[in-house]
This record gives sequence, C-alpha cells and structure tokens, in this order.
Amino acid sequence: MARRVPTTAITLMNAVYRKIFPAVDQELSHWKNRAKQIPNSELRAQALASIDSKRFHCQGGGVYALLAGYKWRESIRFIVAYQTISDYLDNLCDRSTSMDPEDFRLLHEAMSDALIPQAPIKNYYELRDEQQDGEYLADLVRTCQKTIRKLDSYSVIQDYLLKLEGLYADLQVHKHVKVEERIPRLTRWYDRYKEKVPSLSWYEFSATAGSTLGIFCLVSYTLGDKMNDDLAQKIYTGYFPYIQGLHILLDYYIDQQEDIEEADLNFCSYYPDQEEMKKRLIYFIEQSDEHVDGLPNRSFHQMVYQGLVGLYLGDPKVEKLDGGLEMTKDLLKISGHQARFFHWNTKMYYRLKR
Repeated sequence: MARRVPTTAITLMNAVYRKIFPAVDQELSHWKNRAKQIPNSELRAQALASIDSKRFHCQGGGVYALLAGYKWRESIRFIVAYQTISDYLDNLCDRSTSMDPEDFRLLHEAMSDALIPQAPIKNYYELRDEQQDGEYLADLVRTCQKTIRKLDSYSVIQDYLLKLEGLYADLQVHKHVKVEERIPRLTRWYDRYKEKVPSLSWYEFSATAGSTLGIFCLVSYTLGDKMNDDLAQKIYTGYFPYIQGLHILLDYYIDQQEDIEEADLNFCSYYPDQEEMKKRLIYFIEQSDEHVDGLPNRSFHQMVYQGLVGLYLGDPKVEKLDGGLEMTKDLLKISGHQARFFHWNTKMYYRLKR
C-alpha cells in the first residue's frame, strides 16, 4: 500500500474495500478459529458471539491502518486483536454470570497489559467461575504487545494510551454492576473529571470514554514513524472527548430499542427529549470538526467523524426509531456531503446483504 493517506471519500472507500476489509477478515478468521477451541462453553459462546455480532467494530477501526504507511498490516493485526479483546470483555460483562466490579476490573487489566510491552500475563478470570479459555485472551494480549514492542516512539504515546484505556476500563466497570449501583457510580466518577470537561453531562462524558479510536490513531501513526510529542498531544485532544464521544453516542442512538428490550444501560436515554439529543449530537459534530484542525491529514480525520455519522445513521435500525429519519436528515446536513456519501454507501451495503 502506498504511503499516501486518502484525502477523499472515494479514495478512502477504495482503500477500505480493496485492502482494509480483506485484511481485517483474515485476522478475524484466525481469532474465530481460536475461539472455537475454547474449552469452557460459556467463554467460547461469548467469544464467538463478540466476533460474529461486532465485526464492524474491527472493520471501522481498521481504517486507521491507513495512517501506518507500509506497516499497515501490522496496524491491522493490532487493531483487530485489541478490538476483539474489547468486544469479548464487553460481552462477558454484559451477559455476565458475575456482577462483581472487581471481576470486571481484573478482566479489563487485559486491555492495559496489551498496551504495556513487558506486562506479565495474568489470570484475568481469577474472580469468576469460568476459567478455561485455552489461552485465548492471553494470546490476544500477547499479539498486541508484540506490535507495541515494535514502536520506536512508544514512550511518547504511552501515557496517552494508558489514560484512554483507563477511562475505558472505568466505564466498563461502572456500567456493568448491579442496576441500582450504575448511575451513582457513573456520576461519582464524572465528578472527578467534570472540571476538565465542563461542557459535558455525566452521560456524555461516559460515552467519550467508551471508544478505542484514539488508541488506534496513536498506535498507527507511531507504526508509520510519524510520532512526536506535539503530534501525540494533538491526537489525544483531537479525539478525546469529541470524536470519541460522537462515536459512542451514535452507537447508543441506534441501539436504543435493543437496549430497552435487553434492559441495558443506554446513555442516549438520559437526554430530556429528542430535540435536546439532536442539538447535542450536532454540537459533538461541530466540535469534532474544530478539533481535527491541528492534525496532519486533516481531511482523513474529518472523514472519520463524517464516516461515523454516515455509517451509524445508515443502519436499518434507525428507520425503526421515533424521529429517526428526521434525525438522519439533520445530522447529515450539518456533517456535509462526504457524510451523505458514506450514508448512501452504507445503505447500499445493507441492501445488498438482504
């Protein structure tokens, strides 16, 4: 793959369909075969379900490999392994046989260990009944560590990686405990950070912590030998909180009906009404555009947030939501013509799948 980073929606989609998706599918096929060999039936079921139902997370994250130059395949390997850890652990906590926050905390140490080159592998299942996964989670962690060890500028991004992962792990612990404990824990957590994010509500702050995009961006640029202190800082502030927040709020927006049926926490349900939710999503879009200004490859990062809008609002689930079509029209209008292109592309994809 050429070093040139795509600058238009057409060149981006061409690279995604010809290079990124096939490579992601190859990596996922490997991990799916590994998951099939997990001895414990519950762990095996959750590992396979996370790959089957959340494949698009790896496909979307794989776009960042385009920032890694000739090391794009190494970037794909890391992104797929790291996102697979995230999706697997989310399934284990969401459909858990445990409600123990210490269990959730220990499970998510796999995500921090994956970002630390020499971190020893732990028994991440120590606090739950299910134990035997045939080294599945450990091998995912080792795969990520192998990439991290190849980063010449790792020390430049280490603190930012661990900050983002720490917020992600905190969110996963607080949102998966007993129902009556979730909001008190999340609001107390937010109180520790609200001076740094005064424009966000507790549920918006929670959403900003739930994305892995900043981590993928930092690792991919570093693989491409483009990292320095200034760039690391710009990526961190460029992605957190607004692009990451937009990502997860859109994810929750389209899952509202499913989450009602499954009795799962949904941050979009805390907006007082549809109009306020729309206003705040527009705010996140506008802030995302403003915060990519200082980044190299600005047009790429702009396409990321435009792609998020187009991708999520192109999901058939949106048509079943009250006010979904009006929300789509207004958010696409504010996001620009490339978002409309990604939206059309997504609609065609789902239509061909039927």
